[in-house]
Amino acid sequence: MSTTYDTTSSAPARFLEQSDTPVPAPGPGELGVRVRAAVLNPLNWTTASAGQDPQRPDWLGREVAGIVTTLGEGVDGFAVGEAILGRVAAGHGGFGPNTIVRAIDAVAKPREISFGTAATIPVAGVAAYDGTHQIDLQAGQTVLILGIDGGVGLMAAQIGQVHEFTVLGTGPEASRDLVEATGATLVSDGDDLLTRLRHAAPDGVDLVLDLVGGDTLRIGAQLATDPAGIISAADAPTAAELGGAALERSADALAKITGVIEYGLVTPHLTARYPLDRLDEAIAVVEGGHAGGLIVIDID
Repeated sequence: MSTTYDTTSSAPARFLEQSDTPVPAPGPGELGVRVRAAVLNPLNWTTASAGQDPQRPDWLGREVAGIVTTLGEGVDGFAVGEAILGRVAAGHGGFGPNTIVRAIDAVAKPREISFGTAATIPVAGVAAYDGTHQIDLQAGQTVLILGIDGGVGLMAAQIGQVHEFTVLGTGPEASRDLVEATGATLVSDGDDLLTRLRHAAPDGVDLVLDLVGGDTLRIGAQLATDPAGIISAADAPTAAELGGAALERSADALAKITGVIEYGLVTPHLTARYPLDRLDEAIAVVEGGHAGGLIVIDID
């Protein structure tokens, strides 16, 4: 049996249930994976806390790193015993000893990257990479990251530095040292945000990468020199209304951002690590809005 966590509980203060299920068997094109680390993504918990259909549990843990235990029919390029990182297949979760990953959503884990760091790449790392590559930018152009202080934003800021973009972003004043260590400029949240943004970027920005949505997106979008440069990972309807687009996932992003991290050009910011039996504590940190990065859950 395999223990996993889902979000079907009806208890208002906790949306977490532990379930004993058979070890999942991979289908065609899938990998059975023994999980070593998974990431608690704030987006997972935001979705979970909105409520789920009890007949369709939303399994927690969307990105994992681990060891291949079994190969589904038709899988090439992977071997049993190989260390991989990948996005968990639909209908499965990463907060348990075993899970399923589609082969097309996985890459080999480089030896230089720990399992904990590797687990941050398939969702957060890919979002950061795709967000900074969805439109063509040249060195010297300006990127505004809304919500720069989180795990995705901090990686996106570092990618921007690699490409010699001018990077600024919004976030709490308390995150200034963390954000500006990436080479980006923090524009603190709060009243008169638009005024501060216009002061920081008087000529506007070439890309608005939104990781927050809502009013912050509407304010930040006013700096875009071209509405096509508004890309949102958090609020696609508002981005479209403003002339922009939703973040698009590219097929080669996982391999590319893994390589960038392998060579030390980008370093994911891990806020904390918790063992699986302290998952509720990790969730409390996310619920309280104090994550400030990526929280890794060590499974094995």
